[in-house]
Amino acid sequence: MCSTIQTVSLGMGCFWSPEALFGHLPGVIRTRVGYAGGTAKDPTYRRMGDHSETVEIDFSPDIIRIEELLEVFWEHHNPVNINDYKGRQYRSLVLYRDEKQWDAIQRVIRQRKEQGKGEPQTEAAPYSGFYLAEDRHQKYYLKRYPDAMEKLSALYRDEKELVNSTLAARLNGLAKGYTNLERIRNEIARWPASLEERTRMIDLIQQIRW
Repeated sequence: MCSTIQTVSLGMGCFWSPEALFGHLPGVIRTRVGYAGGTAKDPTYRRMGDHSETVEIDFSPDIIRIEELLEVFWEHHNPVNINDYKGRQYRSLVLYRDEKQWDAIQRVIRQRKEQGKGEPQTEAAPYSGFYLAEDRHQKYYLKRYPDAMEKLSALYRDEKELVNSTLAARLNGLAKGYTNLERIRNEIARWPASLEERTRMIDLIQQIRW
């Protein structure tokens, strides 16, 4: 949907809700959940090793800045409450991709301290890899609606296409209650897709039984 895309990976406890939270935001292109921040090879949900549950977010900085994503991140979890819970599985974690992202992290922390919010007990580290979680964890809330999944199969050929779609990210946010259908319809109307594609998406989501 956008030629300029950046990526950041965030850990804030169980990854189901964070994926829905960030997925509903205009400017977020796609979301995926997985394991990152550790050194273990080929982690799985049952054998995570020293990794943490994270959500990987691809976003358009022309629409939503990383500073805005970081504000959402810190406003929606308490780092103290999840530190050391279930080992390293649930950690407050930011994995940055480059120096610009690191600078943005520092700016947001400084601003929050100036606002009296204190310095969050969040680990910030360079990104070193991301392992995609099992299919059942991707778009968890959306998948609780069989009719939505059945209708979306007309748009997406397989699980990978669905998981990587912007529409599925928005609908996952809708299923969790972070947004509503009208907002999604209005946003789709501005997406850089053909009129035929946009009309098809809008018609389809209006038929879903939630």
